[in-house]
Amino acid sequence: MMADQIHAAVDFLVIGAGVVGCAIARELARSRCRVLVVEAAEDVGEGASKANSSILHTGFDAKPGTLEARLVSAGWRLWRELAGELDLPIESIGALMVALDEHEQRALEYWFENGRANGVVDLLLLSPDEVRSHYPAAPTSVRGGLLIPGESITCTMNAVIALAEQAAVNGVTFLLGTRALGIERIDSSSVWVRTARGRFPTRWVIDAAGVWADEVAEWVGLDGFRLTPRKGEFLVLDKTARAHVPHILLPVPTPVSKGILVTPTVYGNVLLGPTADDLDDKRDLSVSLTGLRRVREAALRLAPSLATEEPIASYAGIRAVHSSGDYQIAVFPRERLVVTAGIRSTGLSAAPAIARYVVESLCEHGERLDLEAPLKPRPRPLWSPGTPRPCTQPNHVERDPRAGRVLCLCELVSEAEIRAVFQRPIPVTTLDGVRKRTWATAGRCQGFYCLAAILRVMSEELRVPVTALTKRGGGSWLVRRHGSHRDERERSGHAGTPADR
Repeated sequence: MMADQIHAAVDFLVIGAGVVGCAIARELARSRCRVLVVEAAEDVGEGASKANSSILHTGFDAKPGTLEARLVSAGWRLWRELAGELDLPIESIGALMVALDEHEQRALEYWFENGRANGVVDLLLLSPDEVRSHYPAAPTSVRGGLLIPGESITCTMNAVIALAEQAAVNGVTFLLGTRALGIERIDSSSVWVRTARGRFPTRWVIDAAGVWADEVAEWVGLDGFRLTPRKGEFLVLDKTARAHVPHILLPVPTPVSKGILVTPTVYGNVLLGPTADDLDDKRDLSVSLTGLRRVREAALRLAPSLATEEPIASYAGIRAVHSSGDYQIAVFPRERLVVTAGIRSTGLSAAPAIARYVVESLCEHGERLDLEAPLKPRPRPLWSPGTPRPCTQPNHVERDPRAGRVLCLCELVSEAEIRAVFQRPIPVTTLDGVRKRTWATAGRCQGFYCLAAILRVMSEELRVPVTALTKRGGGSWLVRRHGSHRDERERSGHAGTPADR
């Protein structure tokens, strides 16, 4: 598609396919209107959503009276209603805020009252002995704790994919690998959105661009949404660490962040992090020895028994922070723009409620949208976290022998599972796309033993040579043979991403 090509008009164009953008697209799909999602990355959920700690927050620690507090609380309830429909794993393991000195102990009362002000009424203040009864490996210096039973874990990547797939099944179009470049006014009721693949006329633009949301708002002259990128670095521990961590372990929050926490994952690992460092560069996803040391030291303060557990991976993510400390969601009828900005790490928890809030706001501005119409279900995935792997199920193997052909030994991912992701409603073109949907290469060896076999399957399914495959799109090549990668892709007939062209 040419950059100056003009496409058919849509009713709503969503910029950004993170958890918020996909939730909004799914909600809009109820009204059977024309919805297009454009995303610069080669897959959904590749921005802040990908580097989330995957906790579904109750909102106990949000500032009372804020939009964030309201939407996180509502989102927590909505995810439980949606979990079955979306095949989303949710484990209600609760969280334990651990106080390790007198100052932190006094602060527990504040967070107890804060939670009750936000409608979270099942909180429990614990004595040191009560903390140890819930968490036998608690530090010897523990002075008290706050139990938040409703805090839960899920998988942020599964959540985004599930929302996007159900949106796609219900008529939403996703244009991945397509960066939005600008917004131009057509008339009082419509605008153009310029992209590298042409111009799209639309009645409304939904700005769900995450850390870039302020720049999208600036395209139409709105300058009150300036965001600060805040980087968080994480460590992932091997599954042997899980036995030490019965709950999400929280430090007593600081004015800057919720602090570095220790949390189990639905995959059986333990996650440490994140740091909270304000940056100027929104693209800085590097991890540093200094940052990872900070993560480990802070985590061991909460969970000293993890000192001998081995990390198997590290990563960093960027969250978008507004100076107000609150979500910034507003409708601008003249500009035909809805802005969702400043959606911090709680955005996963709040996403379905943010989507409802946006649709309700559009209705208040004259749109006739349905909030109750049922949606067709997405195809059930071959595997989802918390369910048995197909290779362990004789009926699966009998139906498809490839289900018994295990390629990823660490996570028991079969060839059948990997091939199945290429038949899903959202197209998969990258190794990260395969990983997010199957957890292949995410285990202890991090792909050392299975990568070649997985690339062979990807090559066959995508009908391109292995030299044309990337980790996440762009120039993230996985294999190099002869000549340049550009030459290889051109010989294969694979057009590449807009960035390549």
